[in-house]
Formats: sequence, structure tokens, C-alpha cells
Amino acid sequence: MFGKRAQDPAPTTIFRSDRICRVNGEFYFNTREGTQEGPFASREDALREVEAYVQRMLQLTQVAS
Repeated sequence: MFGKRAQDPAPTTIFRSDRICRVNGEFYFNTREGTQEGPFASREDALREVEAYVQRMLQLTQVAS
């Protein structure tokens, strides 16, 4: 995928990866900020929390602007 995030100086190739992993039967997700969030009981719970996390981050950047 070729794109540009707000903080990128120029368009570049963006590689997507599955941010959800399973450790000892529990699910976690990794963030761009370098944190690992979880544990969650199911992959579906982790996916819901990924969406909630993204929305929180978007709100924070809008408030900071």
C-alpha cells in the first residue's frame, strides 16, 4: 500500500501486519507507540479494543491540534 500518514514527510510504502498475537491462550495487540495491550479473552475482544484504541488516539490528536 502506498500512502502518507500526517507525520510522514513524503508518501511511502506502508506495510500492514496483524497486530494481534496470542500468548498462553490470551490475546494482545501491539501499537505503533510500542505498547502491548491486553490480555483479552478472544480475538474478537481484542479487535474491538483495537478499534477503541484507535478512536482514543484520534481524539487525542484532535484535541492537541
